[in-house]
Order: sequence, then C-alpha cells, then structure tokens
Amino acid sequence: MKKILVTGTEGYLGSLLGPELLRRGYEVVGLDTGFYKDAALFRAPTTAPFTIVKDLRQVEVDDLKGVDAIVHMAELSNDPTGQLLPHITREINYQGSVRLAELARKAGVRRFVYMSSCSVYGVADRDFVDEQSPVNPQTAYAECKVLVERDLRKMADSTFSPTFLRNATAYGASPRMRFDIVLNNLAGLAWTTREIKMTSDGTPWRPLVHGLDIARAIMAVLEAPIEAVHNETFNVGDSNHNYRVKEVAQLVGEIFPGCKVSFGTAGADNRSYRVAFEKIRKHLPDFKCSWDARRGAQQLHDLFKRIDMTRDVFQYRAFTRLKQLEYLIRTQQLDDHFFWTE
Repeated sequence: MKKILVTGTEGYLGSLLGPELLRRGYEVVGLDTGFYKDAALFRAPTTAPFTIVKDLRQVEVDDLKGVDAIVHMAELSNDPTGQLLPHITREINYQGSVRLAELARKAGVRRFVYMSSCSVYGVADRDFVDEQSPVNPQTAYAECKVLVERDLRKMADSTFSPTFLRNATAYGASPRMRFDIVLNNLAGLAWTTREIKMTSDGTPWRPLVHGLDIARAIMAVLEAPIEAVHNETFNVGDSNHNYRVKEVAQLVGEIFPGCKVSFGTAGADNRSYRVAFEKIRKHLPDFKCSWDARRGAQQLHDLFKRIDMTRDVFQYRAFTRLKQLEYLIRTQQLDDHFFWTE
C-alpha cells in the first residue's frame, strides 16, 4: 500500500496524521473543504500533504483513482456542531460519508478507515463498555456515526475492507487547534484566567486519547494484515485513561501554577461512559498509547508559554467548531447546506 487519501487534512486530527504518514513513506493526498483553515495556532515544523480543496459531497470517482486506502475524518465534528442544524449534519456526516465509501468501492480502493467515536455509547448502564456493547447515541453527531458504521459494514466484501475506529475524546496540541474539547478547553482556561470554574459537578466519565495516539492507531490499521482489521470495530485509547471530568480539571489545575479549580452541581449533560480498549491491543499488538492526560496537559502548558498565548487567541472563533460555523453562516460565506457561496 502506497497512496493514502486523507479527508480532513486541515482539521485538528488531520493536520497531525498527514505529516506522520509522510514520515512513514506513504504518498498522501488530502481532501478538505477548508471550514477551519483559520484555526492555525502555531506553525508546524513538518511537511504537510498536498490537499484538494473540495467538499466531501462533491467528490467523484476520478478523485479516488489510484488510491490504495482512504482515512475518512472529514465530517462536522462534535456534538454542539451536530445539533446546530441536525439535517445538515445528517447530509454531510451520514449521507456524505456513505457516498464516499460507495465511490471508493467503485474506484477500487481496498481499505477504508472510518473515524467513528466513543460518543456512540452515550449513557452507559454498565461499568465498562466495549465494542460488543449496545450503542446509545444521544446526539445527531453520534447517531450519524452509528448509521455510517451500519451501512459500511454491509458493504464489506473481498474487494472492500472497512475498519471503524471509535476514538476516545481527543486532546493535545495541534497546528489546527481546537479548544472545544474537554482537556484542551480546561488547559486554555487555566492559562488565560488562572481559574477553572465548572458549572457541573464533574462526575461523568470520559475516555481520553491524544491526537498523536489516534494517528498511531490509524497507521497500525493501515499496516496490519487485512484479515486482522477487515470489517472490525476498535475503540481507540487505553483502559487506564478513563477519567471523571473533575479529575481532568484537578489534573490541569496542578499543571498550571496558581490555577483555582471549583465545581458546581450535576449538569444537564448526562453522557457518561467508561470504555475498554483491550481489543485494539489484541488485534494490533504494536499499538500502544504514548500519552496520558497529565503529559498532554504539560504539553499544552509548555506550548502556551512558548507562543505567549493570550485570552483573545484562546477565545478566537476558529478554535471552536460551533463558533466558526456560526460565523461563516452569519457572514454568508456558507449557504443553507454548508456549501461555500460564490
């Protein structure tokens, strides 16, 4: 396998994955519509892949000719964004993703790695959930993940091999930064305000995984024998890296000197799940998470210090998915279906 198409190369995870694949010697082509091009927190000292500027929904078979594998992560990302316009989320995240897989199959693309999410577990009624546990999506974003997994699983055959990676909640530094995910957001608050004042009691559980470890999991899938990953679903993370949200806040408060941490009462968001990650270690024994939440918080502290990050930078719209899309809609740069206007 040599040529990889990565959708979402200009996003938070794609900007980490693309350079890693290039370092491994792959020929990499990106595809991204450019919603988050403004989210440049720092200049990465790496070579980025050539990226086709195109909406996922406008991809044609010819765009996929000669591609050996697709890593698909270009969807409207996270729950608040998904709830902004649920019917558009469905159009892009569900219908657009299934269409891409159908085109890939027609074009002779053998492997298709789909970025799913542990958010499909929603509210778990058991101690730990694994890949065999019932899904319980609570949002449009998570529902679309479940639907894509279902439809692509039916497409699998001897010529088309999908793999589904249910990533834990990501964190860590990226050139295309996000501050709307839990650890990154808490670190930004700790740096810019010296205070983490939570409105909830922080008791829900979340599994966390560094963006670079997600990239390692993707590369492990691409390099594994096809029979080890064919039509398989893997939770991506480490069973020891399930945290209560309040534990993440306290940990960040310890890393950022002078930060005060406080908590409120039980919040309206009832999503809580602890995830088991034994399967990926069994099927892909070379994969192991190199980061934990404490090391990730330290990475962010050191980065903020190096770039002299300010509150204005932290609050900049491009680093929060919902803010950026609302801005593009308000300024009529996107139409009612999230296509770029002329």
